[in-house]
Amino acid sequence: MSGRGDSETQDVVDPAEVARRARWTAAGTGALLALAGLAASLLRLTGAVPALVPAAYALGAAVCAAAAVLGSRGPTRRALWLLIAGTTAMALGDQFD
Repeated sequence: MSGRGDSETQDVVDPAEVARRARWTAAGTGALLALAGLAASLLRLTGAVPALVPAAYALGAAVCAAAAVLGSRGPTRRALWLLIAGTTAMALGDQFD
């Protein structure tokens, strides 16, 4: 007996499971941010704001949707950077308001 418990043998991480979780996270986050950006774009479109504001939200939503698609297929690091770029575009649109 080496004195090890069963809990130490259960700490082995399956790389395929980690990749699957990363893909689901990237796809879910991208879809959520795309829906939020689209909703914000539609809400800003009905108000009296410059045309640049809803366009920035729509652009950010499109980039986040692309990140969701890309992340679901595998390159999660690129999807993360696209999520950051899309969120930044939406934040800039909010600054023009």
